[in-house]
Amino acid sequence: VIVLNDPHMGAGHLPDIFAMSPAFAGDDLVGFVVCTVHLTDIGGSAPGSQAVVGVNDLIQEGLRLLPTRIYRAGEPVEEVLRLIAANVRVPDLVLGDIRAQRAALHVGARRLVELYATTGREVVDEAAEAILARSEAAVRAELETIPAGVYRFADDLDDHGPGTGRVHMEVAVTVGGGEILFDFAGSDPQTPTSLNCTLTYTKAYCVWVTKAITTRDSIPQNAGQLRPLRVAAPPGSFFNAQPPAAVAGRAMMNQRIVELLFGALAQAVPDRVCAASGQWVNPIFGGMHPVTGRRFVFYDYVMAGVGARQEKDGIDAISPCVSVENIPVEAQEARNPIVVERLELVTDSGGAGRMRGGLGVRKDVRMLADDVVMSNLTDRQRIPPYGLDGGRPGAIGSTVLNPGREDERPIHSKDTVRLRQGDVVSFRCSGSGGFGDPGERSPEAVAEDVREGRISAEAARTHYGVEVE
Repeated sequence: VIVLNDPHMGAGHLPDIFAMSPAFAGDDLVGFVVCTVHLTDIGGSAPGSQAVVGVNDLIQEGLRLLPTRIYRAGEPVEEVLRLIAANVRVPDLVLGDIRAQRAALHVGARRLVELYATTGREVVDEAAEAILARSEAAVRAELETIPAGVYRFADDLDDHGPGTGRVHMEVAVTVGGGEILFDFAGSDPQTPTSLNCTLTYTKAYCVWVTKAITTRDSIPQNAGQLRPLRVAAPPGSFFNAQPPAAVAGRAMMNQRIVELLFGALAQAVPDRVCAASGQWVNPIFGGMHPVTGRRFVFYDYVMAGVGARQEKDGIDAISPCVSVENIPVEAQEARNPIVVERLELVTDSGGAGRMRGGLGVRKDVRMLADDVVMSNLTDRQRIPPYGLDGGRPGAIGSTVLNPGREDERPIHSKDTVRLRQGDVVSFRCSGSGGFGDPGERSPEAVAEDVREGRISAEAARTHYGVEVE
């Protein structure tokens, strides 16, 4: 088993460990199996290894693994595992995940070998090529249904840390001849923080968007889908950061890449995209557990909502582009020295429109431990998520320390702070953009939104011109 986590060699960021293993049928190498896991911690300046502030070099982000053998002939290479354990905050969790990866690879390799044994190598290889060719043809056919042209869009991040300015993002999407090109020229240079994307990561979400507007779930994910697609970004730019750039903060960028591309493609296929979604929050807490006396790392997601679509309202409290949901409170409180005091949808946060944007989420977390380090990771606290076709933007978000107390103060969206026992951090995700003219929304839908607490009676009157008693 060989592992790799260097983002400039293909990984997403250092916490993402790629484990690879060959599969042999007798003496014949029939393929490789790969398993990717996001580790709870990989060292570096802050618990969870995703700090943005004060990080300007990949070396500061944690343990960097070039292709390294960790299992040889089925046996662990103990020296390497000890090295990993010595450089992370929660070695039991990290090594447990690595062992789980090894088990997954073992099962995958066994099943691949069984497939070749029962079916025959020639048949399997021919079938694989046929699947790739059909996938390519399906994507090209769907791309042919999109009007040929160049579609441009621009959006900005709030900033890349306290005291910094906006990060400009720009794309030109060229469609024609059964091909699609995403060109990010005009975007800002890479930042001196960990908020950057490698070209590999940028391309991954161009692939996601291409699949979303073409074949969706009708074909399996494979290399055939990539053949009609090209991605360009100037070296050293925000979407093609060069070594030794830090990139841990790219965890936030999957959604923003998708929204940038959707903004462009809405000009061509508005029925296949959604308005900008609420920016989720990805805070990570770490310190010493007051009961166990051991280090803990509490990795959280606070999911906002999905932007409205041409004929459907946005969806509340879910990620628009990754398979992640809000984590059950009971599980979080059982494993970490925290209490979740509040978890609710935020009234009036969804952008008004013929189709309303999904609502943002508020989550208040109280610390039961002292001297806890928290790295915050979110955005859309200055620049709201855009609406489409006359839809209004979603509400901006915020992060607040000790709301309603004398020591209340804002926490920057990308800051790293120390918390005391009893401190409460309130995460308020932004809402999602609306789609279409709010004046075209049916009065019945507006009244139902008021009854369900999604919008207030005042918002019904102001944005939709509907009086609801």
